[in-house]
Amino acid sequence: MRHVDFGPLYRSTVGFDRLFSMLDNVSQPESGQTYPPYNIERTGENDYRITMAVAGFAEDELFIESRENTLLVKGEKVETENENSVEYLHRGIAGRAFERRFQLADHVEVRGASLKNGLLHVELERVIPEQMKPRKIEISTAGNQNAKKIETEAA
Repeated sequence: MRHVDFGPLYRSTVGFDRLFSMLDNVSQPESGQTYPPYNIERTGENDYRITMAVAGFAEDELFIESRENTLLVKGEKVETENENSVEYLHRGIAGRAFERRFQLADHVEVRGASLKNGLLHVELERVIPEQMKPRKIEISTAGNQNAKKIETEAA
């Protein structure tokens, strides 16, 4: 297990403590959790998709919640009467309950989710607020003090 000391960085930064604690948590091993398998894809400059293999789960057995900067995906299989009467000789298709959490960066929002062919797709988008977009600042000359004008750049 590797632990990084962020102490020296605290002396020269302000407001990054949440980032440092997130980096520290991400570096911890995930206690062997490998189910269900998933992909994280970048589909555009500000667009992302998480795809999870949830074969055997119906829409009403899946739960997705976005709270603050955390995305939670849960699956809980509902046993039916027919499944209780079946005797399996081999059971290789996992249908166990799961809970998977993803840390989202600031300004990343969940745009939607869909279930198709046993794959759950969660669409994400990074939405940059206007006040955080680059802006052009005009420089005034010594004779024209009133020319201090700030314009937002169309990016």
